[in-house]
Amino acid sequence: MCSVGSDSIWNYQWYKDRNDNVLSQSVRHTITGDTLTISGSTVNEGPYWCQGKRESRPTSSSISDPVTITVNALPRASVSVSPQGLLYSGETVSLQCVIPGYTDWTYRWFRYNQHLPSQTSKAIDITIHITLTGQAGQYRCEGLRNDRPQRSQPSDDITISVTALPTASVKIVTPQGLLYPGDRVTLQCDISDYTGWTYRWFRYNEELPIQTRKTITISLPDQAGQYQCVGRRRGRPQKSDHSFFLPIIITALPKTTLTVKPNPAYTGETVTLMCSVGSDSIWNYQWYKDRNDNVVSQSVRHTITGDTLTISRAAESDQGQYWCEGSRVSRPTSSQPSNAITLTVKDYQPKTTLTSDKENIFTGDSVTLSCTVESSGWKFYWYRHRPDSTPVATTSEYSCTLSWVNVSDGGQYWCRAGRGDPVYYTLYSDPVQINITVSYVCAERPVAVLILQPNWTQIFRGETVTMRCDIQGGGDTDWDYKWNKNSQLFSPFNTKPEHRISPVYRSNSDSYTCEGVKGNKFSKTSEAVKLTVSDQPQPALSISPQWLNPGASVMLSCGVKELSTDWRFSWYRTVPYRAGLPSLSDKSYSLQPLSDNVTSEDSYTLIPAGAAPTGGYVCRAGRGDPVYYTLYSEPQFLWSGDLQPSVSLRINPNRTQHFRSKSLSLSCELKGNSTGWRLKRYTETAWQSECPSAWRSVTESTCTITSLNTWSSGVFWCESGSGEYSNAVNITVNDGDVILESPVHPVTEGDSVTLTCVFRYQETNPKLKTDFYKDGVLIKNETTGEMTIPTVSKSDEGFYKCKSGEGESPESWVAVRVSPVVSPGSSTSVLVGVVVGLVVAGVLLVILLVLLWRYQNRKGETFIIYHLMENVL
Repeated sequence: MCSVGSDSIWNYQWYKDRNDNVLSQSVRHTITGDTLTISGSTVNEGPYWCQGKRESRPTSSSISDPVTITVNALPRASVSVSPQGLLYSGETVSLQCVIPGYTDWTYRWFRYNQHLPSQTSKAIDITIHITLTGQAGQYRCEGLRNDRPQRSQPSDDITISVTALPTASVKIVTPQGLLYPGDRVTLQCDISDYTGWTYRWFRYNEELPIQTRKTITISLPDQAGQYQCVGRRRGRPQKSDHSFFLPIIITALPKTTLTVKPNPAYTGETVTLMCSVGSDSIWNYQWYKDRNDNVVSQSVRHTITGDTLTISRAAESDQGQYWCEGSRVSRPTSSQPSNAITLTVKDYQPKTTLTSDKENIFTGDSVTLSCTVESSGWKFYWYRHRPDSTPVATTSEYSCTLSWVNVSDGGQYWCRAGRGDPVYYTLYSDPVQINITVSYVCAERPVAVLILQPNWTQIFRGETVTMRCDIQGGGDTDWDYKWNKNSQLFSPFNTKPEHRISPVYRSNSDSYTCEGVKGNKFSKTSEAVKLTVSDQPQPALSISPQWLNPGASVMLSCGVKELSTDWRFSWYRTVPYRAGLPSLSDKSYSLQPLSDNVTSEDSYTLIPAGAAPTGGYVCRAGRGDPVYYTLYSEPQFLWSGDLQPSVSLRINPNRTQHFRSKSLSLSCELKGNSTGWRLKRYTETAWQSECPSAWRSVTESTCTITSLNTWSSGVFWCESGSGEYSNAVNITVNDGDVILESPVHPVTEGDSVTLTCVFRYQETNPKLKTDFYKDGVLIKNETTGEMTIPTVSKSDEGFYKCKSGEGESPESWVAVRVSPVVSPGSSTSVLVGVVVGLVVAGVLLVILLVLLWRYQNRKGETFIIYHLMENVL
């Protein structure tokens, strides 16, 4: 402010730094009467003067003394941190904002330049507490107040960083290896880089309060479980991170196996008990009977040798429950006891029973003797004439067959059984008398032959089987017939030469024989014929190729995997079910025969004509009269990628490969409209399904998949209620970053085809070097990500894929349609025209040559003839 000290009205002039440097009105300098106001973020330091001016005398005053303005810097805030040094996860750190020289500040705090409105105080000193977990970062502060200065300069940024706590770890000190019941295990808690810890131990998250040492000892099995430790101390860091859980897993003691032979035993027999742990180690064995404290020890009748307990001359007192247990020096020191086995000792000597399979035996016959005895493990001894004689045979089987017997083979036979070492024998059987009659007329007995009709190696449930018994060498009259199943007479009232089973069941499976009887004469029994009855078979249909190219044919093969013959095959196409049409089982389709003829060949060539053959196909087989049919095969699908004029499947984006999470729209396009058509798809898990509601179907014939996933992959086509089909498109959804963009529909020979390798992040990635493959073989390297086939041919058809540094695409089939040819009628007309033209030209040429020869000496005429020839040709 400038004042002359007079009542007169003065105007004032202002100066800075020099007497001639006049200050004028400006943005930062406002002059109002006797006042100069300097505004702005900073004030210029230096001397200022003023002087009064007026019109009356004196016209000016003296210049004032200078006033020097000094601008002091704003006070700067600083941040102090407590505690000092490394800061550990989970600790609380105090930050203090200090502004020296002034008071009454309100403090503001910032983290990563973001104001922390909750951290504001008017106290002289402010401390904020930060729990370091998740709150590390850059901090600064500044001060605000009402007096001058109104604001401090902000502090420098201070970085609060977190040092990870040391991590504890638990390990087993002793014993090493597998742990067994009865072991004492020492655990140790290790924490690296720091010392002076007090340890806390946990089992299944429950603290073990008395365990505070670095190592603890536990007993198994009661204290098995998951163990964890953590450290505490007075210095920083005051705690460690918890260790991972260490599972203390108990391995079961090895199981002992006990075997007892023989069991049951008989008084006086030797019984052997064997104990095994099933390990390569050397075990000692302890034997028990009936009670845990009743140890079987060595005695006169009880011999213990290694793993074997032998009971000699068994008595009823030896009956009871036996078990054993292994022990050794190394870990584990003992095994689990074996399961108890009850030994039964019968107080008698068993007796065998001897039987013969025939009553009337003729010379040349075979007769089988059977020796039966209770229990098992026996050898059989066979005697003739006297039971106390030397055995005529010894067998491990209970039966003995005498082949091609003579009269001298007749007599009484006995048997008995024996087992063990020393051998324990049963009582002798009662004798069986074998009487052998000389065959009549001293001739060979006629032979019965069993014939199975039909003579198939495998018969199926529901078919009809006829058995015929032919007597060879004995005439065909006056014979009665016996029918045997598994050597037992099964049809005593049927004495005719044929036996019919209709229908057959699995229970009819067995061995069958037949024989003839005429008075006191008998034929030989036929060789056994094995009849095997299986469940109704189901053929398997295969289609090759399953994806049909334009103009190609397809082979349908129907295989009955069971070993069987004489099948004739029928072929069908599935038609969607409509009211009034029969259904197949519970399937939603009926069957339309592909041909009126039933073929004996198990393959059928389908040559598509008209509408695309996309759809399901089944087959079945039949044989015999009346015809026996198999089940229908499971449906197999055939797809055609060719476009049809009536309806076609359109997709958007127009490619067969798509990225996961992208959208896809499929629609059935028909000339006029698409009413009555539905979109269908085939996947590995469902052979036919419609557009799921979760995909937000727009109409019956349009399906929008808002977010593709890999399970969205499949073959899609359009299908009408009357069984018409569109072309099919094989959609592949890739979870990776690369797909191949190729033609969706078949291309025509001679067209140009471009294959493009598309990357998920195409917008940010440049065109990369790309390898293109056909049928798995590298065919070209491109730097643009595209490969062009200028003139495609049938040989270019196949599976294509691309590969770059970004990844590898799935394979896509590129189908090539053969170029159209001239119709048969037009080609014939052209051929006839060409032939006629050549004949006419040839006749004219002969005439002209003759003229040329006759007039070759005439001057000037040669030019005319040549000219005429040129015009004709």
